[in-house]
Amino acid sequence: MMKSKSQTDKNPSPPKSPGEEWATFQIEEGLDIQLVASEPLVQDPVVISFDEDGRLWVVEMRGFMPDIDGKGENEPVGRINVLEDTDGDGIMDMSTIYLDSLIMPRALAVVKDGALVVENMALWWTRDLDGDLTADTKVLIDPDYAGSNLPEHSGNGLWRGMDNWYYNAKSNFRYRMADDQWIRDSTEYRGQWGISHDDYGRLIYNYNWSQLHGDLVPPNYLSRNKHHTPTTGIDHGLTVDRRIYPIRTNPAVNRGYIPGILDEQGRLMEFTSACAPFYYRSQTLPSRYYGNVFVCEPSGNLIKRNVVSAEGLYLTAEDPHPGVEFLASTDERFRPVFLASGPDGALYMADMYRGLVQHGAYISPYLREQTLSRNLVLPVNMGRIWRIVPKGWTPAKVKKLSAFSPEALARELFNENGWQRDMAQRLLVERGDPESQSFLRNAVSRGKDPYGRIHALWTLEGLGMLDTDLLFTTLSDPDPGVRATSLRLLEPFAAKETAVKNKLGQMLSEAWEDAPIEFVLQTALSAGVLETDYAHELLTGITTRYASIPLIRDAVLSSLENKEYAFLQNLLKLEDWKRFSPEKEIFLEMISTAVAKKGEPTELKRLLAALDVNKASFGWQQQAILTGMSMHGITKDHIPVTLDSAPGLLSQDDLNIDPRKLQALAVLFEWPGHEGQQWTSTKKHELIEEQFKQFGLGRQYYLSTCSGCHGTDGSGSNRMGPPLANSEWVIGDEKQLSLIILHGMEGPVEVGGKLYDEPEILPVMPAHSNLDDATIAAIMTYIRNEWGNDAGAVSRRNIALNRNTLQGRVYPWKAEELKKYILEDKRNLSSN
Repeated sequence: MMKSKSQTDKNPSPPKSPGEEWATFQIEEGLDIQLVASEPLVQDPVVISFDEDGRLWVVEMRGFMPDIDGKGENEPVGRINVLEDTDGDGIMDMSTIYLDSLIMPRALAVVKDGALVVENMALWWTRDLDGDLTADTKVLIDPDYAGSNLPEHSGNGLWRGMDNWYYNAKSNFRYRMADDQWIRDSTEYRGQWGISHDDYGRLIYNYNWSQLHGDLVPPNYLSRNKHHTPTTGIDHGLTVDRRIYPIRTNPAVNRGYIPGILDEQGRLMEFTSACAPFYYRSQTLPSRYYGNVFVCEPSGNLIKRNVVSAEGLYLTAEDPHPGVEFLASTDERFRPVFLASGPDGALYMADMYRGLVQHGAYISPYLREQTLSRNLVLPVNMGRIWRIVPKGWTPAKVKKLSAFSPEALARELFNENGWQRDMAQRLLVERGDPESQSFLRNAVSRGKDPYGRIHALWTLEGLGMLDTDLLFTTLSDPDPGVRATSLRLLEPFAAKETAVKNKLGQMLSEAWEDAPIEFVLQTALSAGVLETDYAHELLTGITTRYASIPLIRDAVLSSLENKEYAFLQNLLKLEDWKRFSPEKEIFLEMISTAVAKKGEPTELKRLLAALDVNKASFGWQQQAILTGMSMHGITKDHIPVTLDSAPGLLSQDDLNIDPRKLQALAVLFEWPGHEGQQWTSTKKHELIEEQFKQFGLGRQYYLSTCSGCHGTDGSGSNRMGPPLANSEWVIGDEKQLSLIILHGMEGPVEVGGKLYDEPEILPVMPAHSNLDDATIAAIMTYIRNEWGNDAGAVSRRNIALNRNTLQGRVYPWKAEELKKYILEDKRNLSSN
């Protein structure tokens, strides 16, 4: 049970004292909220981070929106503030300004002798050389770090991953110290504001419109093969749940005037500014909270709790208490924007405490009026930091890890508090003490907790103290995470030493069949470093057994760059691959697309020759290969391969092949009388060049996301989904289709004059709102122009518009309801 409060007042919301604000909080039973710091000690906190001695570092974005137009935003008034609790009562009572005169600071990572700081769009390495908590040097690392001058769309994070790299949200860069220099590396693009990781190092992030995303694989694996576009594994949506439950009205949101954004009581219905997802890894809160992800929603004055579960290789999340949030407030100025943990394992929260949190570049006329009329602009430069703890909890004396010996720090790698484990790893790596090696090797070999053993392995990696003898031992560890980590860490050794490469290949060949699926996934990812024979043997077995798992398909293909054709040829010879299954068809198509994208003339000629068979021999394998090649043919992103004569396949009239596929195939080649041609649509809605690429990409996303219910050929699947070919729901109104994908649809539904209902199809098509606008647009462009459909391309801008227009909808559509809405929408547009 929870305390219940409510607020429906739409009058001005004057600022409250910290004590008055505390009284407005509703939090789950058994928990308490304690004030840690407030103005004037702290102002406009946007990021918080504890150092090894329990001091709280705060990024203060004091220049954010000083007035309704943001005038003065570029003034150097931002600060990095270090707070200390000098009397041990748990409340910060001393402030030291580490760095001031900053322009819109937005990210921080405490590092040896100082901090990495992002301000004025750039990444800086600052150092405190005399120990007075004041920066003495400031060295530019990356002038292009932020990528945008808009606060909502600029890089941030500087989250220290378990692999010793610093990762970022709204960015495709990562950073690491090497030889006393900070280096930058490219990585996959992730999130919007805030980033964290779970106990295995999987990165967690989100977007303002989709509250929880994460990586299912380690960074930089799935993006290795330039001939294949992965559709899973990175940026995986853990939930499509967008519903939130504020306990006060929220009129001051950008689109509050649009029906569906606010409920009948004027409360925000779904996330509009989700940020700062934090994976909680401590035992200070009751055990039910361990492994939960908490997400801030400053516009709704609340924090959402998500219970995360593993289902095979996939992570899912759910709200344990729909209808009541983990934490909510009736104070409109309560603006939680960042979450963290610390030495005590409590959950800490940065509360920017202000009326206006929307940046000036995006303030609608409605929000401007709301903000000014209700006096929400001022005051600025307030702020609070709160701590969530069990009731009756009292702070203990903080252990100063800076004074710990290497042996003591190695023991901290097994602390029940994830913050302690992360900090111990960071300190050991930064110190570079040779004495650490023996303690860490002992931790790997004898440590009881698998999370601690994983940390110890990565600490040795950061110190450059790993060796293959240790890693081959831990490759047989009983914990799948330790085994997978060991395999990752063996890759650099295998890449340099033939003996290691061969030993690893032999061990994996003997181990993978009985291994847990997590280790099988890492085997598929790591196989690219092995000798070709070992790699192909492993990947063939894994693909044959696990081809139904999209993530496994992407992992296998990521390890096959420049070897796709040889692998495909081997598959076609196997008896297992002569028997049809939808997943095998999908994989053959995907790898054929990769061969075509590579564009090596000899391989393309041989692949084309494999299609030149009679009608009796032209089966599902040939269809899959043809489809894969044609998907690349339509992109116009290729150089034609020269043939001596026209392909025999093009002259056969009895194969019942879609002529558009043959035309797309033909443009991959040229021969006498057929030179330099490009694929052109023969449909009424002709696609232009960029839309061809969108169409091809949409096919890839469709195979991973939609084909399981609707079939690879759009004909539907029994007990799953209705057909998409010639479906009025697909080729009809574009907005109608986008709303089905965004919100889901509940049966029954009529398609082509036939009524589909359970059990013939699933009762509800789930929402896919966690997919981004570009992905949805690509899928729609594909299905609206395939299988005889002729409805034209869809732009990501239209998806964004439809998402925003009906942002508050959290339930699936029923057929008649959706038809009625679209009809009324058209009438409204025509009347305007």
